[in-house]
Amino acid sequence: MNNQNQECCPEFNPALWDEKVLEWNNKKFIKSKVFSLFYIPINFGSVMKKLDAIVREAGAKFEDNMGLSDHTSKWNMDIYLAVDKEIPGIENTAFSGKFFSKVYEGNFKETGVWMKNFEDYAKDKGISVKKTYMWYTTCPKCAKKYGKNYVVIIGKIE
Repeated sequence: MNNQNQECCPEFNPALWDEKVLEWNNKKFIKSKVFSLFYIPINFGSVMKKLDAIVREAGAKFEDNMGLSDHTSKWNMDIYLAVDKEIPGIENTAFSGKFFSKVYEGNFKETGVWMKNFEDYAKDKGISVKKTYMWYTTCPKCAKKYGKNYVVIIGKIE
């Protein structure tokens, strides 16, 4: 029962995140795992539905609709969802420090090109990236609805 006018994912504003230095002080996230097959997420949708239910049951809210993905191997992706408070019954974590973000738009098959561009861009700016995360800002249906598929690469720099 998906209505084309129904909002699943809010429309993303790339200007708020492109080429920005973010300073986070104990930014709250919940963490879960997604099974991947050669880096392709397999059960992403079911994991997200489960996390959504956990967050709603706790009376919490998602922050910035942000979900950071960390591909730890060909078989696993850790997902970090930004929330407004600690949530019982799931792993809670927090990110602190400085992070650099850059927005890309296009097909997911361009991820390798984006990562190389992100690394080169940061290096040219004198930014040393210690760890990177991918933020897929909308689901595929909403990306199609909005006509843009934005992905943000966020790198921890301090």
